[in-house]
Amino acid sequence: MPQFTPVAGIDCSQARLDVHIHPLGVAFAVTNDAEGWDELDRRLKDARVEVVGIEASGGCEREASRFLDAQGYSVRLLDPYRVRQFAKAAGKQAKNDRIDAAMIARFVAIMPTRPMRRLKHVEKLAELVLARSQLLDQLTLAANQSRHHQDALLRRLDRSRAARLKSDIETLDRRIAEVVEADGELKAKNTILRSMKGVGPVLAHTLLALLPELGHLGRKQIAHLAGLAPFDDDSGKRKGVRVIKGGRPAVRAPLYMAALVGGIHNPALKTCRDRLRAAGKKPKVAIVAVMRKMLTTLNALVRDGVQWQNRHA
Repeated sequence: MPQFTPVAGIDCSQARLDVHIHPLGVAFAVTNDAEGWDELDRRLKDARVEVVGIEASGGCEREASRFLDAQGYSVRLLDPYRVRQFAKAAGKQAKNDRIDAAMIARFVAIMPTRPMRRLKHVEKLAELVLARSQLLDQLTLAANQSRHHQDALLRRLDRSRAARLKSDIETLDRRIAEVVEADGELKAKNTILRSMKGVGPVLAHTLLALLPELGHLGRKQIAHLAGLAPFDDDSGKRKGVRVIKGGRPAVRAPLYMAALVGGIHNPALKTCRDRLRAAGKKPKVAIVAVMRKMLTTLNALVRDGVQWQNRHA
């Protein structure tokens, strides 16, 4: 008779963790604080749980997942979109915290997932980079809103808000640079990344913080992780349009801007872009191809520990 190792699914909110242990059907909730984590640890150990799935929920899961990792559990940080699609495929249209925890547990039990790889020296950098990205989104939103304001007071407030956000972003840029400079490994990788023409500090810092797998995976794997690998959409004789999807959008945004620059000023990337455009590919398809080439090349540079100039001398 087959033996099933229990796995736990956790739906996280700011104040509470809803937990479901599959296939035991055990469900409970604890507070999302030190006291609740201790109770969670005790109950998971009583059920002999070793693998825990928890959705990446905008940060409220961060401390709980770190606690579980420190206690020796194999923690799987999951994309909420994938879990929701899995729930729909399983016929679960209803959604609440208890149901979500159960679906997370079933997802981990059935679908292939990767253990969370905690890199403590990257965590501080990731927090700063994500905060910078959020400020940039606020700045863009403020700029878009200001275009429609006619009142003089509102326009003055818009200018003041934009100036404050720009100042905060510059402050974060300096702090991010300090964190990278203070860590030998990050500093060395940053130097390698910046050696490619078209890669500026924003992209380099984003890759260091939000794509720590860079240099440790193959070219296809790293492209999939960033959401830059095109997926087929064929059926019988029909040949659909290949599209990219999923991955890490926070990585793709600065990579897109870098590809626009690199496709003009970096000879190798320009050749790639021009060849695709001459073959009749749409501009966006060519840019995505440049993004993919940039990322896979940077992945190889970091893997080999060499700079762009040395590789292409």
